[in-house]
Amino acid sequence: MKANTTVTMPWDVLDRMERAVEKVRERLLKATSALNQAGIAYAVAGGNAVASWVASVDEGAVRNTRDIDLLVRRADLPAVTTALEQAGFVPAKTFGVTTFLENPDAKPSESVHLLFAGEKVRDDYPLASPDVVTIDDPAGFRVLKLHEMVQMELILDRNKEHMHIRDMIGVGLIDQSWLAKLPPVLAERLKAILDTPES
Repeated sequence: MKANTTVTMPWDVLDRMERAVEKVRERLLKATSALNQAGIAYAVAGGNAVASWVASVDEGAVRNTRDIDLLVRRADLPAVTTALEQAGFVPAKTFGVTTFLENPDAKPSESVHLLFAGEKVRDDYPLASPDVVTIDDPAGFRVLKLHEMVQMELILDRNKEHMHIRDMIGVGLIDQSWLAKLPPVLAERLKAILDTPES
């Protein structure tokens, strides 16, 4: 007779997992509400933007993320800083990235990361980040438009972004037709992902 190898996860662990997802969402809404009220142009980028786009097709395919990435214009940084500080965020630098911690005692993972439109995230990246071009998410924040978001994900070109691209391919937001819509260096990166769907 086979031994029962079923493992039951304690309810408190499940509760903590659910709460972690809620906290990211609350942090996102707190930051974007502050920028909305201040009338500052921004776009939610990264995993939360991917989740928003994926949810527009299939809510069940949404992947949770702990990162909050906001694309803003460098000229707006003083106004962004004021708005986020008034909402309780604390400016900081994390690995050279401009961040805003949720409170003075927060961990770097509990922060908002800023990316700057028209600037390279790193000097060795092939292209600069796109401009702040958005659509409205039903939750009340502004999300980077799909074309610009796909570009951003391919510019960053890490395992995390590859996973995001595959999520969008999986729900039909991206396909082979996109290869003609992108700069050659990004089209090459997308083709590599399209050619290795199980990686």
